[in-house]
Amino acid sequence: MYRRQLLSDEKILIPDALLETFEAYEKAGFEIYLVGGGVRNILVNKAPENCDLTTNATPEQSLEVLKDFEPFYNNDFGTVSFNVIVNGKEELYEVTTYRSEKEYSDYRRPDNVTWGKTLEEDIVRRDFTINAMVIGKKNQKIKTEKKQNIEWELLDLVGGMEDFEKGIIRAVGEPEQRFREDALRMMRAIRFAARMGFAIEMETLRAIKTCADLLTEISKERVREEFVKILTTNYPADGVKLLLSTKLIDYFLPELLEGRETEQGGHHEWTVLEHSLQSLANCPSPNPLVRLTALTHDIGKPRSQRFKCRRCGKMYKGLSGELFKCEKCGFEQKIQGMITFYGHEVIGARMIKEIMERLRFSRKETEKVETLVRWHMFNYQPSMTDSSIRRLIRNVGKENISDLVLLRISDRKGSGSTTTSWRFLELQKRIGEQLFEPMEINDMVVNGKDVMEILKVAPGPIIGKVLKELFEEVLEDTSKNQREYLLKQIERYK
Repeated sequence: MYRRQLLSDEKILIPDALLETFEAYEKAGFEIYLVGGGVRNILVNKAPENCDLTTNATPEQSLEVLKDFEPFYNNDFGTVSFNVIVNGKEELYEVTTYRSEKEYSDYRRPDNVTWGKTLEEDIVRRDFTINAMVIGKKNQKIKTEKKQNIEWELLDLVGGMEDFEKGIIRAVGEPEQRFREDALRMMRAIRFAARMGFAIEMETLRAIKTCADLLTEISKERVREEFVKILTTNYPADGVKLLLSTKLIDYFLPELLEGRETEQGGHHEWTVLEHSLQSLANCPSPNPLVRLTALTHDIGKPRSQRFKCRRCGKMYKGLSGELFKCEKCGFEQKIQGMITFYGHEVIGARMIKEIMERLRFSRKETEKVETLVRWHMFNYQPSMTDSSIRRLIRNVGKENISDLVLLRISDRKGSGSTTTSWRFLELQKRIGEQLFEPMEINDMVVNGKDVMEILKVAPGPIIGKVLKELFEEVLEDTSKNQREYLLKQIERYK
């Protein structure tokens, strides 16, 4: 066992709720240790949050020990949960009984769970060495009256401290066995690497590549959750690169691979896939949906690419580098030069809708990303009218317009351009000026009731027709959104 003596409690950040949990188990005669992310937080001088703990107490015994915390127990894996307040914020603490596991026929959950007696039994079945370190009170049988006199120690059975200091993600024990027990651990390894800027140890990385096809055994919902978590890390593009190199992405987002060999030309320095990764790396938004859009905004390009016959100009579909013979003039040639991607935003919007539905994103999430992909190609010119700006806002939705601007920044930087330009700054200014102008039919100062009263008609299609035509007039010139003027316009339909 590798041991590391930690500083006294004065030097490390232990929330009162965590200390009270330790004391409750100690008083009842049980072992209790902090494990996982809470340990890593302490090692970098941060307070642990939403703590995970492990104990030799059975779930039933934990429910008794924690009775003053109003605990609840709702699974088959020995976890008792309870809520605490830390610095005015509610956190969830989870205490799991030492356990050993056998047989994982679904590559996700153990078929049999046996409560363990020792910390060692529990540690060796965990996923990664940096998650297998624990922190406990030194000599837990000795009761301490004053918090500031408590000494804590870190216990490490698997070399997690060394891996943590070197910045390495390593599976506990045999990597393939860990991944065959729970195939989602492969994506978790990448998430930890992308979150902390760590490297994945070679044998662990090799095992991920070997076991990648096991991801098909995991529900789409769980895969989606891990993918979204990867997108929210500090290094999301590096995470996606690992998903690509291990071929995990082949099993849930294969469409992204179509851009690997698709050259763009023009001002673009990279292939579609490289540009997509650069856009994600430079996305200024922390929102995972905006980051997903940055990664997939050009996903329709490979399926929309067209090129011209160099002799007669006839347009064809095809991939750069392919040989073909023009049907019109008979000229044999290799596809090269400028390739166009007309309508790729429309094709991409359809594709991302299918992808997100396949991964079980919510309808609202899907509609947001689909909308951003569909309208990311807006082309601003200073000569554009205010009504054109309003139509852009209306197409995207007020709730999405800020994210569209952030997506454009991602796209620009992902193409090797600067963050902004005078033209882009002017567009943002004009969007801000139009945000509070009428954007929807309901923003007009007249409504369906006015139409029915003036035209003396009952509810029916004519109401919507009149309002829609009036709104087109208002959208073109918002100064016409005056009640007296619009009431007179309604009278024209008599």
